[in-house]
Amino acid sequence: MIDPKFIRDDIEGIRKLLETRGMTGAVDLDRLKAMNEERRSLVRKSDEAREKKNKLSKEIGQKKSKGENADDLMKQSQACTDDIKQSTDALAALDAEFTEMHLSVPNFLDKSVPFGTGEQDNPVVRTWGEKPKFTFAPKPHYDLGTALDILDFERGVKLAGTRFYVYKGLAAKMERAIINLMLDLHTTEHGYTEVFGPFIVNDDSMIGTGQFPKFKDEYYRCERDGLSLIPTAEVPLTNLYRDEILDQPLPIKITMQSACFRREAGAAGRDTRGLIRVHQFQKVEMVKFADPATSFDELESLTRDAEEVLQKLNLHYRVVLLCSGDTSASSAKTYDIEVWMPGMDRYVEISSCSCFTDYQARRARIRYRKEAGAKPEFVHTLNGSGLAAGRTLAAVMENYQTEKGEIMIPDALKPYFK
Repeated sequence: MIDPKFIRDDIEGIRKLLETRGMTGAVDLDRLKAMNEERRSLVRKSDEAREKKNKLSKEIGQKKSKGENADDLMKQSQACTDDIKQSTDALAALDAEFTEMHLSVPNFLDKSVPFGTGEQDNPVVRTWGEKPKFTFAPKPHYDLGTALDILDFERGVKLAGTRFYVYKGLAAKMERAIINLMLDLHTTEHGYTEVFGPFIVNDDSMIGTGQFPKFKDEYYRCERDGLSLIPTAEVPLTNLYRDEILDQPLPIKITMQSACFRREAGAAGRDTRGLIRVHQFQKVEMVKFADPATSFDELESLTRDAEEVLQKLNLHYRVVLLCSGDTSASSAKTYDIEVWMPGMDRYVEISSCSCFTDYQARRARIRYRKEAGAKPEFVHTLNGSGLAAGRTLAAVMENYQTEKGEIMIPDALKPYFK
């Protein structure tokens, strides 16, 4: 969430932010500001009543010690008690509404983020490698996988419904190899510590990283237990330090492989075939907790860490900087890495790397001290896919296909096939 001081002091700045993000009217800012002022008034009223009650208590004690009648003062004290309860009850009800609306206000964008309304306005920052040349018409991964009997979409539908799948043989082994390559690279060369955590989390965890409350319908939920299946390992990794003051040097760099679960409620009709947009997939996630002074430098290195996976696999890709209208609500700045898919004849997002400044840290109450004894401050959080394993598998299949419909094993994966 944003610092509440902006709600108090710069509501017009927030209004401009919503306009820049293409979210005009998404939050009732007039109501938000009015609630903030009402909250402060109720707190002030409650404090004044407590102060008066404390003063009356002393006077009542003095009168009773002298054997004097204190009935009038006791009535006044009871009235103060009633005022305190009334203010406290009103504040509790108001806080719930204010908090939900406050959580829905997006993060401020970094000044380097270009204005735009959608993905067509995202500038290409750089490219790596070249598109492969084929002497035949390359096939999309879903046709290749079906013909080789290593991707089974029909049985995936039978088991769970549309946009589920089954890996068999080479596909299962290759994705496992891809995940191992990613984890080995990030932990041995990039300095991340591997973590393994729950795939099911509580509401505080989903709130902490920005999935709840606004996007609650996009995720799978176990209502009886009040838990949700994670959409990304960003959620358990970031919330590892929820409600804590970090006592170790920054940046803290952690990585985790997990299954990810998404309803894809807002993606109807998009990429309905293959492994690009599915309800369950595996991903290796990278998360950083950084000093605010260096967090955007850490974003650059995080993005390079994700890129190196594609370089190891010799897959052509490009990096784009998301414009204001395409940047997620929680992020201050995001790079997308898009891999070339020759069978689909287009680029496909394979990683999204973001700096959230203190937006997630405020929600999850994650702080650090600049030096011993200093006042705790909010840390900056970052994350990025390193990479989405299913999309990486699809990219390998399409880029390493042969005219006979077979798939060659990239050199970087061969050690995992011994």
